[in-house]
Amino acid sequence: MRNIRITGCGAALPENTVHFGDQTRYRMKDGQTLLDLAEMAVKEALDNAGLSIENIDLIIGGTATPLQAIPCNASLLHERIAKGTSIPAFDVNSSCTSFITALDMSSYLIDSGNYKNILIFSGDTASAALNPSQKESYELFSDTATAFVVSACHGESGVISSKQCTFSEGVHDTEIRGGCGLMTAFKMTDENKEDYYFDMKGKRVLKLAAKKIPDFLEEFLSETGTNIDDIDFFIPHQASKALRLIMDRLGVPKEKYIDRVKEWGNMISAAIPMGLYTAIHEGTVKRGDKIALFGTAAGLTINMLYMIY
Repeated sequence: MRNIRITGCGAALPENTVHFGDQTRYRMKDGQTLLDLAEMAVKEALDNAGLSIENIDLIIGGTATPLQAIPCNASLLHERIAKGTSIPAFDVNSSCTSFITALDMSSYLIDSGNYKNILIFSGDTASAALNPSQKESYELFSDTATAFVVSACHGESGVISSKQCTFSEGVHDTEIRGGCGLMTAFKMTDENKEDYYFDMKGKRVLKLAAKKIPDFLEEFLSETGTNIDDIDFFIPHQASKALRLIMDRLGVPKEKYIDRVKEWGNMISAAIPMGLYTAIHEGTVKRGDKIALFGTAAGLTINMLYMIY
């Protein structure tokens, strides 16, 4: 086990909400940015951990989308919360499962003895690239930001195991083609402007995920020598209204996972940490519980981390 402990967590939601039937979604107001939300989430996480920014050894942005082409999101947040310090900052990106990747990476860095306290923030401005003509995705996503402080500890909690796989036959099923090196912003025209919007082929994503996830989970449980019953609580990615269908197929009872798709929608990289934040604050996840963070992401990537909270 890689001995780490989540010592603080924070989250910030935009004030604006939109409703699609009985579904609630959060969207940033004009003039508000992800950095505004991230700064609020970080303050709560640091207060929760009883630490100041000077106690942080590393800042990791576990986000799916860049705020600028360069520098990285973590550097831009550094300017807000740590200007004048030399705290290193960088991003990791596995799309919707970026928080899992960042937490997994942090566990190795802390376990090595090189770092004591790492700050991870996740969040995306989904509303910036949603296509109003693509109803499925336009009515699914929300904006938000989360922050977690992960610290060194001695034996009582930590990461038991982790696994990540990518199946690139689904690489073009969830994408924003324009805006970066392959199709720069300078090439945008009236004819190709939809390439600069988020594009999701939902049925294909669900079909591939449903095909790959059961074997992935079976392999993970076999490799770790555990089973579904050993896991106290699941924090799945709130990908879509198909969440319950997927979890039922995996044999996870509804009382053992968080499902807030109706209230939040898909929060991209913040979806899993928002679920964990909520479960901690509601008391669903308690110290000593064995929990599994689990989800799919663009790529198609499947990611899982099993830990003692």
